[in-house]
Amino acid sequence: MPPALYRPILLALATLFLSATAEARNSAKPIDYSGVYACKGEDAQEGPYTGTVTLQRVPAHSRSSYSAYTFTLEVPGYGAYPGHGVLQGRHMAIYFANTDPTPRDFGTGLATFNRNRAGRVSFTKFYYQPEFKGGNHGLETCVRQPVVATSP
Repeated sequence: MPPALYRPILLALATLFLSATAEARNSAKPIDYSGVYACKGEDAQEGPYTGTVTLQRVPAHSRSSYSAYTFTLEVPGYGAYPGHGVLQGRHMAIYFANTDPTPRDFGTGLATFNRNRAGRVSFTKFYYQPEFKGGNHGLETCVRQPVVATSP
């Protein structure tokens, strides 16, 4: 084979290898962040709060590196905030709304997932509420709780 053909062949093989590697990475099963999380937050209007978030992956509406989730935040004294989220990598966009529509207590958040110092899955979420008390925002940190086995 003439040496002038080596370079195009090597370039074609490298391109094929990189494409296959990228496809394998994109088709890899994403991390499932489903679970119950204990949360502490700071709300600009209401101050400090605690709550519980439940996330559940929706496999029928997830594909490749993208996942759909149901989301529920429960805050003592304020009620439940059901919603939904979409995940790509470690970032999840979340919509939530209080079950009582009167205070217009709904918003959008952006969560970033990590592992905390103890090795447990956690996320930090910044949120914005355009209509709650003239506009609001906050930040919360949530840590996934261990699954508790139940007896039959």
